[in-house]
Amino acid sequence: MPPRKKPAPGQEALPGTTTMADLKEILWKAADKLRGSMDAAEYKDFVLSLVFLKYTFDAWEERRRVLYADLIADGVPESRIESFLDDKDEYAREGIFWVPADAQWPELKANAKPGPGEITIGERIDNAMGAVMKENPALTGVLPKIFNRKEVDQRRLGELVDLISDARFTGHEGRTAADVLGEVYEYFLEKFARAEGKRGGEFYTPSSIVRLMVEILEPYKGRVYDPCCGSGGMFVQAEKFILNHRGRRDDIAVYGQESNQRTWRLGKMNTAIHGLSADLGNSWADTFYEDKHPDLKADFILANPPFNMSDWHRNTEDPRWRFGTPPAGNANFAWIQHIVSKLGVHGTAGVVMANGSMSSKQSGEGGIRSELINADLVACMIALPPQLFRTTQIPACLWFFAKDKTSRGGRTDRQGQVLFIDARTAGALVDRTERVFSDDDIKKISDVYHAWRGTKSARDVGLAYADEPGFCYSATRDEIATHDYILTPGRYVGASEAGDIDDEATADKIDRLVKELFTHFDESTRLEQIIREQLEKLA
Repeated sequence: MPPRKKPAPGQEALPGTTTMADLKEILWKAADKLRGSMDAAEYKDFVLSLVFLKYTFDAWEERRRVLYADLIADGVPESRIESFLDDKDEYAREGIFWVPADAQWPELKANAKPGPGEITIGERIDNAMGAVMKENPALTGVLPKIFNRKEVDQRRLGELVDLISDARFTGHEGRTAADVLGEVYEYFLEKFARAEGKRGGEFYTPSSIVRLMVEILEPYKGRVYDPCCGSGGMFVQAEKFILNHRGRRDDIAVYGQESNQRTWRLGKMNTAIHGLSADLGNSWADTFYEDKHPDLKADFILANPPFNMSDWHRNTEDPRWRFGTPPAGNANFAWIQHIVSKLGVHGTAGVVMANGSMSSKQSGEGGIRSELINADLVACMIALPPQLFRTTQIPACLWFFAKDKTSRGGRTDRQGQVLFIDARTAGALVDRTERVFSDDDIKKISDVYHAWRGTKSARDVGLAYADEPGFCYSATRDEIATHDYILTPGRYVGASEAGDIDDEATADKIDRLVKELFTHFDESTRLEQIIREQLEKLA
């Protein structure tokens, strides 16, 4: 295909421009085109990578149009304009990927339904993915070449290309193509996570939980790390926090790792879309087996590791196990110790964990927990309400760690103390199976933490900390020791002055409790199998 002709001077109206609601509807219909021919995990890869390819063209074309207008305004002669339009640096400096001629979307659309004996649309798409990666080293190994496989229905794939062609990522009330795609991508990740159920939790953490973690940690500047980064949602929320506080994207350096190939690709695409220069390693890898960032010391760590992971690479001689060797049947305290090992001198971390991590004493977990407390690394424990995770019924909590709890920077000295917050009644049900935190919930919880810690954001608005019965309590290490180092917030905050209020409908509560009971049955079966296997080895 010859190079595309430059756009006409002053071209403003963009044919096919849609509202954000229309755009999301168009693209979700695109997903349905392949739903019947493959499972959710597979069509997620197809749709999101095709959407990404369409975005690269729209963003490239948008930049080309702006360049042309600027050159005309500057009085550049027509004879020289083409050379400027083809200068790749003019695109790279704006974070726009270069799109070669054979990867441009009009070429794919024109050949979406080839005749007999012609190149299939799947082969054209695979070639386009390869061409974009070749021209943009940051995308090497990221875009999947999966469209020309035998099991892919080429007719449906052609229809999918036609449908995506109706989506425009430019012309949305002055928003850039990257901003629009970023919102669409997050929307899709959430929809796919719901569609995949439990497996969806491998790549997606509910946004209200991530927002709460980010608001508490306040990652204004520094190195941000996630050892099980999934699709990169933690990084995206960190970026939003910075931009909302008038910072810049390059105020943070992003590092991550992911063990699942498909999810690693999603994370690379997601961070690229948001203009984040993320180092997610040169490939996917198991964090316990092959640490991709062995020398990293992070300023902020945000993580949602797999709950109660029983199948993990365990090396009893690993230097990360400073506080005790984690049990073979549960990686919770392996994740926690890995995260602690990655903290810089003044680093802080927020980690989503199963509730069992707060109280379990099995296989040495209680000893590890007590060592973490005595090392003064735990800053805050938050009990979460049920049903925040659509993908699992396992009750969850948040751990926050801090390497420095002194008064450095004008903060309140909290050495030897831990803040407990019971947020089990926070949030609102959006349907019978899912609860979300509101902006007010997130503000209330994060304000309490910042008031307790005496951060600048709290001092600027005059926030002062005080224990609140039933909600928050600052406990000393000695108090925690009297509770045998169990970290369940309910043990410390007590009952509210008004008494505990249960606003959960009876039917919803029964439904939730039944699901939780079945979850416990499943866990019991899993543990029984582990015990049987261990006994057979001894026999």
